[in-house]
Amino acid sequence: MRYWSLAALFLVATSAYSQGGTAADKRRSGTDFMAASTQAMQADDTLNPGMLWVKDGEALWQKPPSLSQKSCASCHTPGSMKGAASRYPAFDDLLKRPITLSQRINQCRQKHQQAEPLRLESQELLSLESFVAHQSRGLPLAPPADSRLDAARQRGQQRYTQRMGQLNLSCAQCHDDNAGGRLGSSQIPQAHHTGYPVYRLEWQNLGSLQRRLRNCMSGVRAEPFAYGAPELVELELHLAVRAKGMLMETPGVRP
Repeated sequence: MRYWSLAALFLVATSAYSQGGTAADKRRSGTDFMAASTQAMQADDTLNPGMLWVKDGEALWQKPPSLSQKSCASCHTPGSMKGAASRYPAFDDLLKRPITLSQRINQCRQKHQQAEPLRLESQELLSLESFVAHQSRGLPLAPPADSRLDAARQRGQQRYTQRMGQLNLSCAQCHDDNAGGRLGSSQIPQAHHTGYPVYRLEWQNLGSLQRRLRNCMSGVRAEPFAYGAPELVELELHLAVRAKGMLMETPGVRP
């Protein structure tokens, strides 16, 4: 992880919106900020490394955790998950708070399969999440219009614009004010989460949106929230509103 001073960041960054207009009518997927070779890798399922996790997730979907337990497929046919990922995070009636898709998968494992929850960011859970999200590829993100989420969404929006860390930067300063500019050799994207979970060449691995958010927090020298923390879920809620209507690309490939 390279750390940049606040002064260096703004010396190399230029605004994507210097010609006028707003982020809402000029939204661009992170794919548009990638090199042609990386775009080609994402577009071709035979080259996209993330498809390995999708295939593993399909196998896990069909396989029960043990001989005495049910498989995901015993309740849900694979095609029945089309559109599901586009609606998360969503409000959970039992927990009375918003949860992510990976948390829903773990909830189903515990409730319907009597299986232990999978560790957040584990390969098994990322594979299941990728398999479900892949079925929504090409569909628009459709965050639920649920008034029970309003307070959490507002907190997520506040966190997006709140300065943090030793570099005293907010998400909005990079991804709204300076999207399209450069941070060193890298172009700054608009931070729309259309491809998650994504395979990052930097990681040589697949990772969740929360892994990326935690990386950004480390990058500004802030203490990252734990995986599954309400603060990260609330930030995801705000990002879902920002990206509403944009098409899902899971599994994405990023530099």
